[in-house]
Amino acid sequence: MQIGQVAARTELSIKTIRHYDELGLVTPSARSAGGFRLYTEEDVQRLLVIRRMKPLGFTLEEMREVLDALDVIADSDAARKSVVAARAVLAVFHERAEDSCARLRIQLAYAEELTSILKTHAG
Repeated sequence: MQIGQVAARTELSIKTIRHYDELGLVTPSARSAGGFRLYTEEDVQRLLVIRRMKPLGFTLEEMREVLDALDVIADSDAARKSVVAARAVLAVFHERAEDSCARLRIQLAYAEELTSILKTHAG
């Protein structure tokens, strides 16, 4: 897929996708003869992991840690010790993501309460 298609699928801007490429977070799997970035479904899935982490407040370095851990787990040739370490990393991030979701649920409840109050008084 070309970058425009990836941007549409991931709801990330082309500029953001290029930035992640420059940082080495998600490098396109290939380039066309004309030099255009070409992305695979796996590349898109990596971008979606980043997109999902961003609203939860994770840093770019933390995103890299998660992506690296997911790569280890997906590698059928990875050493058992590496897989165990990767799972431990993901467990820590899972707990942080759960905490972030809980905070967001509270914020959403406040927003819904406010919306209800405003609706009642708006007419």
